[in-house]
Amino acid sequence: MELYYSFIVPVYNRPDEIKELLQSLTLQNYASDYEIVIIEDGSTLSSKNVIDTFKERLKISYLQKKNTGPGDSRNYGMKHAKGNYFIVLDSDCILPPQYLKAVDDALKKEFVPCFGGPDAAHESFSIVQKAINYAMTSFFTTGGIRGNKNSVNKFQPRSFNMGISKEVFTATGGYGNIHPGEDPDLTFRIWKKGYETKLIPEASVYHKRRIDWNKFFMQVNKFGMVRPILNKWHAGTSKITYWFPTFFCLGLLVSLGLLFMGINGPIYFYAAYFVIVFIDSVLKNKNVIVALLSIIAVLIQFLGYGYGFFKSTMLINFSNKRPQELFPKLFFKN
Repeated sequence: MELYYSFIVPVYNRPDEIKELLQSLTLQNYASDYEIVIIEDGSTLSSKNVIDTFKERLKISYLQKKNTGPGDSRNYGMKHAKGNYFIVLDSDCILPPQYLKAVDDALKKEFVPCFGGPDAAHESFSIVQKAINYAMTSFFTTGGIRGNKNSVNKFQPRSFNMGISKEVFTATGGYGNIHPGEDPDLTFRIWKKGYETKLIPEASVYHKRRIDWNKFFMQVNKFGMVRPILNKWHAGTSKITYWFPTFFCLGLLVSLGLLFMGINGPIYFYAAYFVIVFIDSVLKNKNVIVALLSIIAVLIQFLGYGYGFFKSTMLINFSNKRPQELFPKLFFKN
């Protein structure tokens, strides 16, 4: 089957981001034709003027709709796309020139109806962005589930960099209205339909993660709240590793309490862990300041996720209310 790719990019009040993404698409070394479908998700700050400046260099379809969230906007874009293979990106991504060729080469060598690619920190990113990127992608924090070929779990594509065939989209109905968590929810439904997913390590993107420390905490806290909902929806997907951030934080508190009582042993475990994180971040980022900030990012990540996961687990399992009632801010109305 000849593959025709459609990039699917929802955007919400981010014309500057979409400009950087489109600029990187003009530099792709992929020789064949492809299209870009941009979905303006009810923005009050339009991207139209920016997009118009690229229409002579790129094949772009610009769609506008009311605000119904990224999942529904991706579905809307895929319904209107001309391609038979969709590549879903976040608007805050930048693509290296070899991206699409790497995807095409990998799918021609071993076709799968759904793939994911890793993300990395661009050299232009701030030191905080690089530290947060480390926390979100390191094997020592997430187990590599966001794009590491040595992942401790079966690879789950993430929608900042995710490929879906038209057949899979039709079979599953696409993304649900939960957010965040719409991408693992879709992946679980893809698996239930009998389709395979895989990582394409060469198909990496630079993911800007437009966040400061406070926004990062809020983001990972939502990730933690979403996971028990997905566990409830998809029997058999729950893993003991999802409890790790919660246990980590509780153990750290106990270790600090014991330290004040003159019992030093447990805190050495945490000290060793943070030394490993520091060294690993130095090796990856070549920057001592980023490595120090990586420790802060990891602490925020575990605290935010761990608290969100524990709170959601208790409410989901010991309340008679539906997740939509318990956590209305995690669901968009289509």
